[in-house]
Amino acid sequence: MVLLRTPLYALSASLNARFTAFSGWEMAVQYSGIRQEHQAVRQNAGMFDISHMGKFFLQGTNVLAQLQRLVPSDLSRLKPGAAQYTVFLNPQGGIIDDLIVYYRGTTLAGTESVVLIVNAATTEKDKAWLSTHLNSGKPSGIVFTDESRDRALIAVQGPEAIAQLQRITTENLAAVPRFGHLEGTVLGQPAFLARTGYTGEEGFEVMVSPETGQILWQTLYENGVIPCGLGARDTLRLEAAMALYGQDITEQTTPLEAGLKWLVHLDGAGDFMGREVLETQLAEGVEKRLVGLQMEGRHIARHDYPVLHGEQPIGIVTSGTLSPTLGYPIALAYVPSSLATTGQTLAVQIRGKACPAQVVKRPFYKRK
Repeated sequence: MVLLRTPLYALSASLNARFTAFSGWEMAVQYSGIRQEHQAVRQNAGMFDISHMGKFFLQGTNVLAQLQRLVPSDLSRLKPGAAQYTVFLNPQGGIIDDLIVYYRGTTLAGTESVVLIVNAATTEKDKAWLSTHLNSGKPSGIVFTDESRDRALIAVQGPEAIAQLQRITTENLAAVPRFGHLEGTVLGQPAFLARTGYTGEEGFEVMVSPETGQILWQTLYENGVIPCGLGARDTLRLEAAMALYGQDITEQTTPLEAGLKWLVHLDGAGDFMGREVLETQLAEGVEKRLVGLQMEGRHIARHDYPVLHGEQPIGIVTSGTLSPTLGYPIALAYVPSSLATTGQTLAVQIRGKACPAQVVKRPFYKRK
């Protein structure tokens, strides 16, 4: 299989990055080292090449209303320049993908303009799902453009991220609210700047042309922003208890089981796919829940390790690592709702041994 490469691949290679295959792309997993990169984001500023993410542009009549049928979040709340983290649901309430909906507002022609950023692994699946369920290709339909391979996307994250970007843009980035976005410039070139991220820190995700992306990456590097790979991205998001699609959330899990009740807006979202399942789960409760686990000692729980109560397997680990910030192993796992209470003592089976763990509140880390 021939792996795709982002516009920033050569720059990463010049920094002696270690690469890995990820969702059909050849991606940098680390540069200076996962721990160093992780701490750079927690303490200063780091940058991630996330150009592999799916980038969809939708324009047409009632775009938000049509998308509303596919997600449980109330998209009518969105004002121009605002965004919503949400999930695509199947008829069983299972999560097809998690994504961010960026509402750009109404064009001069009177049509709505929306940007969707989806996961790299599900880009083609999401594209097919949207093609099936949106009123595209009709006179009153939606013009759908897939620019996944045509734009660079760089996440700049950390306490100093906004200050670093402010040096190379004329827009007042501090005035952009969390989950806000704007059409601006970086280095004098057009850019889509969104105050979003996947690290639990402040920062922006910047979408630009491939050529501008290369210059932006090099400029940030020269200004002291640390290049970070997929390894640090994973440890950072896990400390912030942010779900990874394909592990923590899948088509077999609902947002209520995954602890994402906050993005289910039954009062305003209308008749969306999977609504009846979620209504039943709200009324009757869910059988399983995604919880945070803190391991005792230095035993690291990994994806697919069994979770035990006594000697009985009762759940499964979805993500786990040794937290660089906290200094001890953490994990996410699905367990029966009856055992999903904070302080509950459980265990994880690691190489045939039951290693003690305790259910703890999420997120594991929250910035001050």
